[in-house]
Amino acid sequence: MIRGAILVLLGACSFGVLTTLVKISYQQGFTLGEVTGVQVFFGMLILWLILSGRMLFQKIKVHFSWQNSWRVLLTGISTGLVSVCYYKSIQELPASIAILLLMQFTWISMIIEIIVHRKYPKPMQWVSVLFILFGTYLAGNVYSFENIPWSLEGLGFGLLAAFFYAIFIWANGRVGNKLFPVQKSALMITGSCFFIFILFPPEFLWNGSLVNGLTQWGLVFALFGTVIPPLFFAYGIPQTGVSLSAILSSAELPVAVFFSSWLLEEVVTPLQWIGVAIILLAIVIAKLKKRKKEAV
Repeated sequence: MIRGAILVLLGACSFGVLTTLVKISYQQGFTLGEVTGVQVFFGMLILWLILSGRMLFQKIKVHFSWQNSWRVLLTGISTGLVSVCYYKSIQELPASIAILLLMQFTWISMIIEIIVHRKYPKPMQWVSVLFILFGTYLAGNVYSFENIPWSLEGLGFGLLAAFFYAIFIWANGRVGNKLFPVQKSALMITGSCFFIFILFPPEFLWNGSLVNGLTQWGLVFALFGTVIPPLFFAYGIPQTGVSLSAILSSAELPVAVFFSSWLLEEVVTPLQWIGVAIILLAIVIAKLKKRKKEAV
């Protein structure tokens, strides 16, 4: 269980670092289409190479069929939508604000459960939502609205990213569970790659961007965004459990805020850090309550 918890924590921290790196790549002149496209392209290649290596050297037998693959490929569309919307939000807003918007997936997931499964949250979960919203108010520095370079477009895309992330989490737990983790990840990122290439034709493959720095960024984005987190989550969550994993994965928030403050020199006030702490506490309380009920 300890090993699984460490893997989930590292996967979440990897996502947190990615937020700042994407912002830096924008400052170097790369576009949304290039950033999202190169990430899934290199991620897809790396994951298939890992799977091929395991099949060749570890002699694992991987079964592929349209029946066990098409749902996983379609689920990849949700991850592609998360990347596009979230990276667009990062483009329009400070990285520390964009990650706060993404974290709203916590209460959006509850709404999806109500609509799809008629599963209503417990009172403590509603209290948790209120704390998350209050924490977002503080962490987002909303009380000092005029001092933030707000963008309605960035705000909208940030909330859309949270919505699609909630959809991804909901769908990910229901498809491809009998596949090897690396096989499932490879199929999912392949579906995401095809979808993003439809939105943004991969001109970076022939316009010279790869030799002008995009290759390095692509490898970094693929490592931190499409290789480490899915694989670590796929191996770690079954060992740790969904509730505890959700708590550990919230580490993405403080890591992203810290790196945006450190590397991007975005101003993060003590009151904003208190807001971050309130959000994390709300997530922990909600998940621990749920875990206790499941254990009874």
